[in-house]
Amino acid sequence: MRVLPSHPCMDDRRTHGRFRRSDEVMASAVAVDARAATRGDILPSTANGTTVYPRFMTRAEGPFVWDVDGNRFTDFLLGYGPVVLGHAQPDVMAAAVAQLSTGNCIAPLWSPRQVELAHLLTETLPGAESALLLKTGSDATSAAIRLARAFTGRDLVLRCGYHGWHDWAVEQPGGVVSAVRAHTVPFPYGDLAALEALLVEHGDRTACVMMMPFELEPVPDGYLAAVRALTSDHGALFVLDEVRSGFRLALGGAQQHFGVTADLTAWSKAMGNGFAISAVTGREDVMHALRMTKISSTFFANPVDMAASLTTIRMLRDTDAIERLWRRGSAMMTGLDELSRSYGIPTTLLGYPPMPFMRFDIPDPALRSRVESTFYRATTEGGLLLHPEHQWFLSAAHAASDIDRALDVCDAAFAGSRSIYEDPSR
Repeated sequence: MRVLPSHPCMDDRRTHGRFRRSDEVMASAVAVDARAATRGDILPSTANGTTVYPRFMTRAEGPFVWDVDGNRFTDFLLGYGPVVLGHAQPDVMAAAVAQLSTGNCIAPLWSPRQVELAHLLTETLPGAESALLLKTGSDATSAAIRLARAFTGRDLVLRCGYHGWHDWAVEQPGGVVSAVRAHTVPFPYGDLAALEALLVEHGDRTACVMMMPFELEPVPDGYLAAVRALTSDHGALFVLDEVRSGFRLALGGAQQHFGVTADLTAWSKAMGNGFAISAVTGREDVMHALRMTKISSTFFANPVDMAASLTTIRMLRDTDAIERLWRRGSAMMTGLDELSRSYGIPTTLLGYPPMPFMRFDIPDPALRSRVESTFYRATTEGGLLLHPEHQWFLSAAHAASDIDRALDVCDAAFAGSRSIYEDPSR
């Protein structure tokens, strides 16, 4: 068994008041912040009334974040994926600060950075003949749907995966008109027969097939190419949501990695190393359907995020950053698999090294919940920021020593979980 070394966040606060300041801020937040009051915490923060996850952060640098109580965590969430080079990466920050010093909100004028970034995207990304710059992932996926409908003159969207919070895609139905939801039909990932049946059923109503290239499960051999062919056979557009996978799985995302090209693609997250920027790229004729509609915001023209994105993409292109994501992620996945086997706790490592996840394969849901809770409470006490229900992410700032340290913490977490797994009555 690995010997767990000391860590900046592992002191006597872990058993009493370790998140005292975080609890105080949360108590204040619920009085005025609608998200805090209605949605609670993104992470499952409490167990038996005791806070077990951090809630509010004050600083981030490299692969680390610090919470309001001064606890340091090695971050494997990275803003849900955008921070591909590491928090506050000096070159990216320098580019953004230099641009900010010249002013930022310039609409209705444009910045030369917009043209420079559009050229870089069309030179870099598969199938990118034209680019439209936006701010968020939901902006990009929704703009892609609008363009697909405008270009084809059709109204139905077949979709698979998570695409954001806008009406056509949001998972929760509250506040969404039923007629809007009726024009978006989900299909199961990996099931070509089900998708073909929907395409046949809806005939010439289908504007596009919109999908994430993968979520947690690996891509079945030939699956994306088969979806591409099916979509084209039925006169619909193939739209890929590469908000998570773009600039991370490869510079050109899943399309480059798997050798498939979409008609339209939504990009964001790792595109700006944490700065708010997104884009839709694709066939020029489809992109120019923009003349039939309007997709606009005052803040789409802000050049600071563009400067950060230009630096980020060039660093991903010109350095071994993406290779490091694969190398560090592979080491983490291999180490976790070996640990779970050695402790006899069944798990499956999912996804790809730059964005992995570990699933506990325990049939009894109550026992699985207890084992997971014990494991993730221990990893948090050990100074890791891992999400029990969302895929994780690697950054180029994670060193080999950070992965070794994470596996040491996970070793101790598996050890603590084994007793519950072997004797559920405890």
